[in-house]
Amino acid sequence: GEGGSLGAEFLVEYAVDRVETTSTVWMGLTMGCARCHDHKYDPLSQKEFYQFYAFFNNIPEKGKVFKYGNSPPSIPAPTADQEVDLAAIEKDLAAAANTFERMHGERRAAQQAWEQGLDRAQRIDWVPNRNLMASYPLDGSPAGVGFKESALGGSVKDGVLEFETGKRGQAARLDGKRYVDAGNLAPFGFYSKFSLAAWIKPESGDGAIVTRAQDIEEQSGYGLYLRNGKVQVNLVVRWLDDCLRIETVDPVKLNEWTHVSMTYDGSRIGDGVKIYINGQQARLNYVVDDLNQNFQSKEPLRIGAGNGLRFRGAIDDVRVYNDVLTPPEAAVLAEVRPVNELVETARDQRSRAQSDKVEWCFLDQYAAAPVRGSWSRLLDLRKKREHFLDSLPTVMVMQERPVKNDTFLLVRGQYDRPGAKVERGVPALLPRLPAGVTVDRLALARWLVSPEHPLTARVTVNRMWQMLFGTGIVRTVEDFGSQGEWPVHAELLDWLASEFMRTGWDVKGMTKTMVMSATYRQASKVTPVLLQKDPDNRLLARAPRQRLSPEMVRDQALLAAGLLVERLGGPSVKPYQPAGLWRELSGGSDYQRDRGENLYRRSMYTFWKRAVPPPGMMTFDSAGREACVVRENRTNTPMQALTLMNDETYLEAARKLAERMMHEGGVQADARLAHGFQLALARLPKAAESELLRRAYQRALDRFQSSPASARDLLQQGESPFDAKLPEGELAAYTTVASMILNLDEMVTRE
Repeated sequence: GEGGSLGAEFLVEYAVDRVETTSTVWMGLTMGCARCHDHKYDPLSQKEFYQFYAFFNNIPEKGKVFKYGNSPPSIPAPTADQEVDLAAIEKDLAAAANTFERMHGERRAAQQAWEQGLDRAQRIDWVPNRNLMASYPLDGSPAGVGFKESALGGSVKDGVLEFETGKRGQAARLDGKRYVDAGNLAPFGFYSKFSLAAWIKPESGDGAIVTRAQDIEEQSGYGLYLRNGKVQVNLVVRWLDDCLRIETVDPVKLNEWTHVSMTYDGSRIGDGVKIYINGQQARLNYVVDDLNQNFQSKEPLRIGAGNGLRFRGAIDDVRVYNDVLTPPEAAVLAEVRPVNELVETARDQRSRAQSDKVEWCFLDQYAAAPVRGSWSRLLDLRKKREHFLDSLPTVMVMQERPVKNDTFLLVRGQYDRPGAKVERGVPALLPRLPAGVTVDRLALARWLVSPEHPLTARVTVNRMWQMLFGTGIVRTVEDFGSQGEWPVHAELLDWLASEFMRTGWDVKGMTKTMVMSATYRQASKVTPVLLQKDPDNRLLARAPRQRLSPEMVRDQALLAAGLLVERLGGPSVKPYQPAGLWRELSGGSDYQRDRGENLYRRSMYTFWKRAVPPPGMMTFDSAGREACVVRENRTNTPMQALTLMNDETYLEAARKLAERMMHEGGVQADARLAHGFQLALARLPKAAESELLRRAYQRALDRFQSSPASARDLLQQGESPFDAKLPEGELAAYTTVASMILNLDEMVTRE
């Protein structure tokens, strides 16, 4: 969503990234090398690249993503607890609807009797009033009416307000200069749901109706306007490239009363805006559909002014709702005839809006208490369900466009140089798609996991082998092409792949098969002979010895300390991270770490900002996630040791491990040290190691007993409190030894 980026260019980049990721993850092919020309090494043509690309070139996206939150298309992803809560709401709603429906005959008869008993001379009117934030009748005064009939201020600017006969009583007469300032009201932003409505009788095709925007042409804020006679809704941060500007296809008539209303559902997309003319949904033209940031304005709410425009004509009955009016509600709002007149029309001759207005008026104000209560409860539960659905987390998904996009081979891979048109297809070197199927992404997914596909199962089990053994059976896990390494155990790879498919692609089962094998359970001890014959252990005569992944390094420390929260699922979390890093590297708000158990969840749940990835992960060679990476590097650097010794995560883990040593390890120092060693490394220390631990503990104990302040400083690292019942000097000394244990090569290495 950066200003100045081109949507058309990034639509191409998104689709290319999906091709490269799909081909790498599932097929171990470097298809990205065929974007600009035929692949130089593998039998993949540029045309085949774009045929594969066509599967991913049909998604309803704009080439830009929202700066905040998920970008559409997305679907709700409720947690298990939320599913239970939603089911309870649905049950209550169904019961309320049932109760209300059982009253149908009773309320119909009661409404009929009420209509017959109405005094036709007494004006009775009704408009939708749920979620009504403010109304400005403009009947001889600029003042408004707020929630529960509270008075709202309103002042006239640039002149003296005049009035004339309107659609509901009087109307404000505006001369293209004066306007009503309603003050600090309706501070809506891009997550807000709101509606604006008014009766207008314009004398000019350009003017502001209701706005909260800077009073300078083409500036930020929101509002309902007339532009060249067309009703326009503007939700603007930047006029050209960060806004929604949507207008009706047809203009309104000048010098005639017209009811106009708009709704915005907080979705941040053009389809979330609706405009109604005289209660009917209007056809729309999307001038700009590219909102990315919050359009909330500090300007006052104005009637008849905003964005450098002034209204000339009359405005009546301005209404502001802090929710979305439904189409039937918009239609009722435009029905100006009062209820006492509408009941004179036979029921079967009333329009839908007229029938709704009469019925809703009765249910809201005149029905018997049980009926009114049932109606009110039904509306409340509908709104409760809507709000609950809005609160659910979402997950971005892929979706097909209603009308398929044309796809073209891009000359030299450039987004603005389309060449020959291509249709969806798969590379000729691989099995063909089954005859007669609809050629879409579902067919592609089924093709990838079909028994005839030679790559998917092999590539997947090879990557699993790499995770456990450090190196894949094919070392180049990302490249099974001609430039990749030949498998050192081809028959083993074939058997694992066929077994993986035979067992229904059971990842846990395949992992168990690998770790239970004699090959994996060997010792990693290397002899001079083996080192000379097979320095890289490609023949697997010994178990692999490899540095743990960044996630495992942290999780191991938390597990040994008794801090690791092993609950499955849930949202991303923000554990410890140096303060100020986000602000320094990417600007904006700084990193706000979590509290409580979220600090200790598995590293796979860590929140990841690609511009500023978690520094602890990057120190231990995590991939940056700018592109798909299936083979991470493993290094051994001083920065890693410094992180293990000084990072808040590991200092807190060392303290909690020390507490376990003192609570669980007995009363003797040697026993406690041995217990901590075993908790971390799953073995007891040797005699020489025990002596080193004892000496380290004694040195630390002497230091902290002579400097209690230093001991307290160490013990206060991390959010979790230290056990105040334990002697601080001793606890600090054990913490120092625990930190040393967590920093051992054996702790961060799979032996």
